[in-house]
Amino acid sequence: MKFENLTALYHYLDEQVSLNVSSDELFAGSYLRGFISLAGSEFGDESQVLTKALADNVTEKLHAARTELSPQDRQIVQDYWQQLNAAFSA
Repeated sequence: MKFENLTALYHYLDEQVSLNVSSDELFAGSYLRGFISLAGSEFGDESQVLTKALADNVTEKLHAARTELSPQDRQIVQDYWQQLNAAFSA
């Protein structure tokens, strides 16, 4: 999975609604989109490339919010984040 910039990642996450993805994927994608948007706003605009620093910031925010979710939901989000995190450059 590779995205040109933050806008492309947002588009991918938004498109999941119209595709035949599981409810777990929809939940994780929408939950993560909020954290990615928050971190992205600290780094620039939506045309920015996906950097390791941005990914690290998202990871920190997720870690800080870990008590918001049940253990099962937290695992779903963490697994999905690992997949998306691979799209962020070093």
